[in-house]
Amino acid sequence: MHNAAFGALGMDWTYDLLDVSPAQLRGAVAELRAEDVGGANVTIPYKQVVMDQLDTIAPDAVRARAVNTIVNDRGRLGGYNTDIPAIRAAIEQVGVEPESVNAVILGAGGAARAAAVAMEGAHLTFVMRHPEEADVPGRKVRWDDPSVAALTRSADVLVNATPLGRREEMPLRPAALPREGAVIDLVYVTGGTPLVRKARSLGLKTVDGWEVLLSQGAISFLLWTGQSAPLDAMRETLQP
Repeated sequence: MHNAAFGALGMDWTYDLLDVSPAQLRGAVAELRAEDVGGANVTIPYKQVVMDQLDTIAPDAVRARAVNTIVNDRGRLGGYNTDIPAIRAAIEQVGVEPESVNAVILGAGGAARAAAVAMEGAHLTFVMRHPEEADVPGRKVRWDDPSVAALTRSADVLVNATPLGRREEMPLRPAALPREGAVIDLVYVTGGTPLVRKARSLGLKTVDGWEVLLSQGAISFLLWTGQSAPLDAMRETLQP
């Protein structure tokens, strides 16, 4: 989608995929300081560990303890978290006001922490494998806790911040979906994840990972280039 955006604006920029092993990470980040590099996106599992290699980190990214966008400003690297405003936009899209609502977040990684920052003011419950190891705000519940289904059914908004859903699995049983709340899935697959498809069939408001990806990508584009992203060109490329 970024290459489509560059093409639409006639910019001589390219966006390339870098497959970086843990041993290569420090060297790869150092290469981002080059004069002809605008920055990069960062994904699992480097959103947190990359932070100590940057010169500055935006306040929201500090709060989420996760960086997914790096900007090269004349050799100085700044870290940002574009998931946070993208998730805020998704929350607005489903008509939820974060203040005082019950929000259940599946997962405890960088995307889950970004969701927590985006929903500041909500009553947060995190469902995760290892609550004793997670440093997240709000209530922490283990996946196999018998209270999980009741918590998710009564949620005003349910956010899937796990990788579950890329195939035909669902992170929750269909009976555990919110009775009336909204569903935001950060996973994106063609045709919608099983979670999103089921939620839509029940008449629930949903935002799928494609829209979140487009939103965070547009914000990254603005940070790198100083120009507003051509959303139509980006959306057309992402069209599932």
